[in-house]
Amino acid sequence: MNTLRRNMLRILAAGVIGAATVSANVSTASAAGLTLPAKPESGTLKMGIEPWLGYGPWQIAKEKDFFKKNGLDGVDIVNFTEDKDLNAALASGNIDAANVAAHTAMIMVAAGLPVKVVQMLDVSMTADAIIAGKGITSIKDLKGKQVAYEQGTTSDLLLNYALAANGMTIKDIQPVPMPAANAGSALIAGRVPVAVTYEPYLTTAMNQNKDVKELFPASKDPGLISDVLVVRTDYIKSHPGQIAAMLKSWDDAVKAYRADPKEGRAIISKSVGATPEELGTAFDGVKFYDLAENKKALGGDFVSKTYKDIEAAATKAGLLQQKVPASKVIDTDFVKAVK
Repeated sequence: MNTLRRNMLRILAAGVIGAATVSANVSTASAAGLTLPAKPESGTLKMGIEPWLGYGPWQIAKEKDFFKKNGLDGVDIVNFTEDKDLNAALASGNIDAANVAAHTAMIMVAAGLPVKVVQMLDVSMTADAIIAGKGITSIKDLKGKQVAYEQGTTSDLLLNYALAANGMTIKDIQPVPMPAANAGSALIAGRVPVAVTYEPYLTTAMNQNKDVKELFPASKDPGLISDVLVVRTDYIKSHPGQIAAMLKSWDDAVKAYRADPKEGRAIISKSVGATPEELGTAFDGVKFYDLAENKKALGGDFVSKTYKDIEAAATKAGLLQQKVPASKVIDTDFVKAVK
C-alpha cells in the first residue's frame, strides 16, 4: 500500500500559500442554487492523483470510457508522487482538481487554498487500525504504554481520536515515533506493546503473531479516515457541467467495480504498481462511495458529525491550527443536483 496519500500536511510551503492567496481573489463562489448545463463545458479537466487504491475508480472510468460516456472532452489524470507537488499544482492552477484525504482538504482551506470538496471518494473501515499485543484489551489499557505510530499521518489522526473517545490524550501514552511500515514489525518483535498502522502491515502483524489483535479500527467512526475530491473554486464556477460529469463517471466506475470486483481490482492494482493479491486486505478494508452514498453522507452524518470528529482529531494532533467550518470546505450542491 502506498503511504503518500496518508501523509498529513503539517503546513503548506510558503510559496503554495502565497499562490493560494492570489488565486483566492479570482473567485470564491460556490455552485449555490446549482443549475447544470445540458452537457459539460468543452475542454479537458486536469486532475491530480497519487498512487493510492482509494482513487482507483478513476482508472476504471478511464479504462471503460466513462468520461466520454458522460460527455467530457477529456480528463487529464496527472500523477504525483509527493503531496507538496500536488498542492503546489492545485494552488497555482496547473491542475483543476485533486484527490486528497479529508483532513488535508480542511488544512488546505484553512491555509487559504481556494478549493472545495465536491464529493467523497472512499473511507477506510478496517484498513487503518490500532493493534495490540497480549494483555491489552481496550484503549484505556494504553495509559502509560509505549505506542508506535507515524506522527503527522492518518495513524496520528486515528490515535488521537481513539484516545479522546476514551477520555484520554496523547499525554497519557508514551509515543514511539516511527514509519507505519515499521510500527507493526516493532509490535511483532515485542519492542512495543501497541502500534497504529494500516494495510497490508495490519494483516502481516496479526498473521505473524497470534497474540496481536485489532484494538480500534477506523470503522469505529466511518469517514474519519477518508478521501475526497477537491476542485478549485474558480473552476467550480466556470465548469459546473464538467464537475457533474466527473461525479457521474465516478459513480459508473464504482458500480462497475462492485459488479466485477476481480476486473476492477486488476485495473486499480496495475495503476498503483502492485498486484491484486498484494492489495487484497487493503481492498477489503476500504469502501468506495457511490453517488447515492454521497448524497446520504454529505447531506447528513459526515457533515453533522464525522467532519467535526476529523477536525477535533487533527487539531489535537497539531495538524490543523484553526477550526474551519464545514460550509467553507464542502460544496454539497453537486451531489444533490446530479441524478
